[in-house]
Amino acid sequence: MDNDIAEPDPSRQRNGVVEGLYGEFTDSLNAKVRYSVSLTESALTIQKISSSPGQDEVVFHLADCLGCLAYKVEDEADVGAFFTAYFYPFKRRWISTGMARQKVERCFRVALVQDPLTNLQEAERWARAIREASIRQIPRRHDVKYYELRRPCRVMVLVNPQSGRGQALQLFSGQIEPMLTEASVPYTLVITEHQNHARDLVRETDLSQWDALVILSGDGLLFEVPKVLNGLLEREDWEAAIQTPLGILPGGSGNALAASVHHYTKSPPAWGKELLLSCGFLLCKGLVTRLDLVSVHLASSQRIFSFLSLAWGFVADVDIESEKYRLVGPMRFLVGTLMRLASLKVYQGRLAYLPAPLFTPQNSSLCSSLPCGPNSSPNQNSCHNHITNSNHSINSNHNTAHNSSNIAITTMRTEPQPVNQKGPPDSLLADLELPVPDHWTVVNEEEFVLVLAMFQSHLAEDLFAAPGAAADDGFIHLLYVRAGISRLALLTLFMTMEKGGHLAIGCPHLVYERVKAFRLEPLSPEGAITVDGEMVEYGPVQAQVHEGIARLISG
Repeated sequence: MDNDIAEPDPSRQRNGVVEGLYGEFTDSLNAKVRYSVSLTESALTIQKISSSPGQDEVVFHLADCLGCLAYKVEDEADVGAFFTAYFYPFKRRWISTGMARQKVERCFRVALVQDPLTNLQEAERWARAIREASIRQIPRRHDVKYYELRRPCRVMVLVNPQSGRGQALQLFSGQIEPMLTEASVPYTLVITEHQNHARDLVRETDLSQWDALVILSGDGLLFEVPKVLNGLLEREDWEAAIQTPLGILPGGSGNALAASVHHYTKSPPAWGKELLLSCGFLLCKGLVTRLDLVSVHLASSQRIFSFLSLAWGFVADVDIESEKYRLVGPMRFLVGTLMRLASLKVYQGRLAYLPAPLFTPQNSSLCSSLPCGPNSSPNQNSCHNHITNSNHSINSNHNTAHNSSNIAITTMRTEPQPVNQKGPPDSLLADLELPVPDHWTVVNEEEFVLVLAMFQSHLAEDLFAAPGAAADDGFIHLLYVRAGISRLALLTLFMTMEKGGHLAIGCPHLVYERVKAFRLEPLSPEGAITVDGEMVEYGPVQAQVHEGIARLISG
């Protein structure tokens, strides 16, 4: 029988929440093993009572705690109750090098008296205290302003069953569903049944029923020309709808946004199921940040919204052609890259852009209408300012023509926004049939191997394409490779991109710019343009960034 635990001293409570607890419990599987358990504001300390002082002491930081549950077994002869705490600390990998979050759970049996109800109440008191203390210790970056999801939050989980070689549902039930249960997050699972199911659902549903929308898929489900984001922006109440926090869970072969979200936490790199676990952890912790979206205008006058990238040339070719290798998972991009290198093409086209002003960190604020509470930490964008020349570019001073000041951003439109067009207005763009404004920069070259506009840090799990990007930095990170690069140099470029080193190798054919808007006009009769990895119509295209208009569950 466990020792009695004294009622908490009122002096050790704040706002009704116990700041410190101490108790002695038995192991859930072995009644002969006893532990002393201490809870403070920041940690749960566990030690075998039979051990020497300081021996076998384990300290779990509450920042790594996902939740704690109390329960009683169905055996009526057992008067004890149990509470289990779930932790996901960074630990060394078993096989490869480096650190990754790994699940650790500690379960204790509470048997203070012969009354089962009293024991269950004590277990629930401990579980509640651990949960509440862990909420106050959510890992935060000091340079980002967060909001927290309402607790308990109501989550709609959208799963594309075709993602991840058809294993998306298995990934959810095997890894994410238990985490949501551990964190006491109620959810409704929606399995998408056809191409535009998710778009139609979020466009028509009553969003007041949900505190967050969670997508488990590759990057295609979040876009799918158009889908979740575009569905939100097609609503009459799009300004409120787009502020619905989005959670990202990797379940495909691209997973670029999930990799970017993980990267923004400054955690060690993760792939595969480790990345899924990391994103699941962030989802359950429920911190919300801002997310840039980019409006993309196609030749047909259709406007779509993008969260990740626009590609033309080599990268778009790999995106499209690697579909035939989807069965090999993320390796399909490597296979596609090698195949495209064997038949390297050069594309003719015109490129122009509006350079971003000189970068200076500044506070960003979140809309006060979010259904969550503010964090007092100041927000300073954490974009890596590793480009120091006046126009924030690499190798750009020899191949562009500046019609006027390259840092002026002028608000202009040649035509009013259509009355029936929903979403934010594009104040930086002229009509596609008109010349670009005079204050834009026009690239002199007309032969390219690739043009890549990045809106987040990662192009895939293992392609760190824009090391300076942040979720809400307000920039389009424009990279292009001029004709004349050798196959070996291009291969080296993509190999170094795995760790984000491609901008530092001094490749004379690579150009990088931070911009606010751009226009691309392909001249080659054949080619492909992809937006967020999905092919769109081929022809002139232009885009503008809208800083921080969406909301992302991140860390």
